[in-house]
Amino acid sequence: MAPSIRVDPARHVAPVDPRIYSGFTEHMGRCIYSGLYDPGNEHGLADANGYRTDVLQALKDLNIPIVRYPGGNFVSSYRWQDGVGPKELRPRRPELAWLTEESNQFGTDEFIQWCRLLGAEPYFCLNMGTGTLEDALAWLEYCNSSSNTHFANMRRKNGHAEPYGVKYWALGNEIWGPWQVGQMNAEDYSKKAFQWAKALRLLDPSIKLISCGETGFADWDRVTLKTLAPVVDFHSIHLYTVSEGNHDVNVMGPAAAEKGIEITKSLIELAKIESNLTRDITVCFDEWNVWDPVRAPGEKGAEEHYDLSDALAVASWLNVFVRKADVVKIACIAQSVNVISPIITSPTGLFKQTTYYPLQLFATLMQGTALALHVTASDQDDDTYTGPTVPAFVARLTTHTPPAARLTKWIDASGVLSPDGTQIRVALVNRHHSKAFSVPIAFGPEAKVAEKVTVHEVWSEDLRDRNGFEGEKVKTTTQEIEWQGVYQCKEHSFQVLVFTLV
Repeated sequence: MAPSIRVDPARHVAPVDPRIYSGFTEHMGRCIYSGLYDPGNEHGLADANGYRTDVLQALKDLNIPIVRYPGGNFVSSYRWQDGVGPKELRPRRPELAWLTEESNQFGTDEFIQWCRLLGAEPYFCLNMGTGTLEDALAWLEYCNSSSNTHFANMRRKNGHAEPYGVKYWALGNEIWGPWQVGQMNAEDYSKKAFQWAKALRLLDPSIKLISCGETGFADWDRVTLKTLAPVVDFHSIHLYTVSEGNHDVNVMGPAAAEKGIEITKSLIELAKIESNLTRDITVCFDEWNVWDPVRAPGEKGAEEHYDLSDALAVASWLNVFVRKADVVKIACIAQSVNVISPIITSPTGLFKQTTYYPLQLFATLMQGTALALHVTASDQDDDTYTGPTVPAFVARLTTHTPPAARLTKWIDASGVLSPDGTQIRVALVNRHHSKAFSVPIAFGPEAKVAEKVTVHEVWSEDLRDRNGFEGEKVKTTTQEIEWQGVYQCKEHSFQVLVFTLV
C-alpha cells in the first residue's frame, strides 16, 4: 500500500486559532537593534521612529497576530523601568543571558508602538529571575491601568495617555533551565508563580496568564500544572529541533513536539480533574523552531542560514500545530528578525529565508477548521522512517507502532476546511530526501471537488539550497493542475493543495 490520504470535511478537530502563527522578539543578537529597530539607517529604510519599514512589511505578509517580548532568556535579568522615559536618561546595563550590553534604547513604549504598526497584539514575559512581584505589578500598572496612580501616571508623562491593554503575560521564562538567571525547581517556581498570579489578577482581572512549562514531556510540566491550573489560562512549552547535519533527523524532529503536546493535554486534564476545574486551559507553544546551537551559537547572535531541509522541518512543525488545533491555541516562532529567523537584514535591505515561505503559506491558507486526516503508509522501509531521531524517544515510540499511525511517516500532512466552507486545503510535506511519491487523496463520501486544483509549492532541486542577498533559490511557486485523484509529490517538497468543493 503506497502512502495515501483520506479527507472527510465532516471530521472536524477544532477551529485553527490564528494565534498559532505568532512571533517572538528578544533582546538577542540583531533581533531588535539593526533588525526591527534601526534608527539613523543611512539608506532610508527606517521611519521617523527608527522602525525598519521593510521588516514591518515582510512580517505583515505573515499575518502575525501576537508578538512575544522581551525574552527569552534576556527577560530573567531585565528591568523594564530602564527601557521607558527619555532615551538620553536610560541606563546602559550588562546583559547576562547572552553576555552583552543592553542600551535600553528600545523598550516597552517602542515595542507597543511597533506592534500597533504591525497589527499584532503584544505579549509580555515577566522577569521571575532577578525581578520581584512589585516590579511585575508596576509593569502591569504602567501598561494597563487607567487609575490616577504612580506608574499609570508615569506612562502618561512619557506621552501615552491611554492604557495599552496588554492581554497576555507569561509567568517567567524557562525557569527550569540551568542557563537561566534565577533557576528554580518546579515546586519552588509553582509556589512563587501562584502568588504572582493572584496579585496580578487583583490589579487587572482581564489579563491572560501563561505558566512556564518545559517541553511537555518533562515532570516539570506535571508539577507546575498541578499547582497553577487554577490561576492560569495557558501552559507554555518550548522545543527546538536540530539537524545534527542529518536531513532525516531534521525533518522528523517535530514528532517530539507532537508527542509533547499530547502528553501536556493529558496533564492539563489531570490537573483540571484534581482542581475541579471546568474552564479551558490550553497550550501556548511560545518558542519553537529549527535551531542548531553548534551551527549558530546563541552568544554569537544565533544567525542561522536556513536551507530547504530546514524549510521542510518548519512545515512539519506547522502541520503539528494544525493537527493539534484542539489544544494548541498560541505558538510563537523564535524569532522574528535575524536571530534564528525567517528574515535576515543588512543596512541596505533584507532577504526572506527558505523558512519564510512555509510560514507564509500556513498563515494565509491554513485557517478555518482543522480536519482529522487519515494518512497511511506501507510496511516498506522506504515509506516509513525508522532511523535516529532527536530526542531519541520518538524513534522508540514509533518502532512498534503500525505504519498508518506512526509520527515519522515520510508523507506528513494536515488539512483544513476554509473559513467559508468552500475549500479543503491540504498541507503536504514529502520529507524523503530523494524519493517522489504518488499520493492518492480520497475525500469523504459526500464530498466532491472541482477538476482544477491550485498547488502552492516550495521546492528546489538541492536540499542544501539557501536564499541570500544575491537571490532566492527557494520560494513559493503556484500553478493550477487537473485533478485525477492522485498527487505526484516531488522528493523533498512542501505544498498546499487547495481543493474547491462542488
